[in-house]
Amino acid sequence: MEEKIKSPWPGPEGLIPVTSGRADDANLINRRYLDSMMVEMRVIGAVEPNLETEIFGRKFSSPIMMPTFSHLNKVGKNGQKPMEAYAEAAKEMNLLNWVGMEPDEEFAAIAAVGAPTVRIIKPFADHDLILEQIAFAEAHGAFAVGIDIDHIAGKDGHYDVVDGQPLGPVTQEDLAQYVKSTHLPFIAKSVLSPDDAIDAVRAGCKGLVISHHHGRIPFGVPPTYMLQKIMEVIYDPDLQYFVDCGIDTGYDAYKAMALGANAVAVGRGILAPLLKEGKDGVVKKVRKMNEQLSEMMMYTSVADTQSFRRSVIHML
Repeated sequence: MEEKIKSPWPGPEGLIPVTSGRADDANLINRRYLDSMMVEMRVIGAVEPNLETEIFGRKFSSPIMMPTFSHLNKVGKNGQKPMEAYAEAAKEMNLLNWVGMEPDEEFAAIAAVGAPTVRIIKPFADHDLILEQIAFAEAHGAFAVGIDIDHIAGKDGHYDVVDGQPLGPVTQEDLAQYVKSTHLPFIAKSVLSPDDAIDAVRAGCKGLVISHHHGRIPFGVPPTYMLQKIMEVIYDPDLQYFVDCGIDTGYDAYKAMALGANAVAVGRGILAPLLKEGKDGVVKKVRKMNEQLSEMMMYTSVADTQSFRRSVIHML
């Protein structure tokens, strides 16, 4: 029989599986937390909503964004690289595209597709490499740049090494240097505490991605839970609050938006359709999510993406 413990977040019977700290467990708890949110119906006066969303001064068709995948372009199918394929989906649907750790030439090819693209850079021990990749992204038309502030620790308790590249710490002073090096909006990704959010904003970051990097940190708190804690201590209408991890449906997107997110990224949810059907699979997935998001907005009298209300969310 599966051992159970009382959950700090109410859910079905208030119970969750005992967690070992593995990524799969963190993602299961995140899924249970999202599913434990119930929505209050408010339909009098409801109209078909407008999903148009403004991010850093540019208007997009929806608050649903492409993910920050890395290393995926090594998988080619029918001569098409997956990260270019989902960039094509972003361009076709007018969505914000994100790219993770890729060499400059791969980033340039993805950016050349023409979708507004954010480049997220790893916290390399070589800070000059970070500055070089920021400059390269800016020169190749990036929409924004940022850094994975969490990708420092390896499983051996030392700084991580990715693709032979040593990673290192990120200080508030480092972030301030990166921010000053570019005219683009700078984003801190994988923020999972109010303290890091405050430091990032003080350094000049214009956006935060509230995320546990798909369970990278053992026993990581669900991002939508931490979004609320962060917004209690730092709220700025000019700051962009993004959420990822476990956003698989338009209903998930609705809940994150109701709790204060400006937009959400869909990662694992588009991976299977991306690898199976390429761009068309991604477009189909996001269209379905848009339909679900619009449905829930109508059920709660949310006419546009500026009108979400946290009061419709109930934890039972």
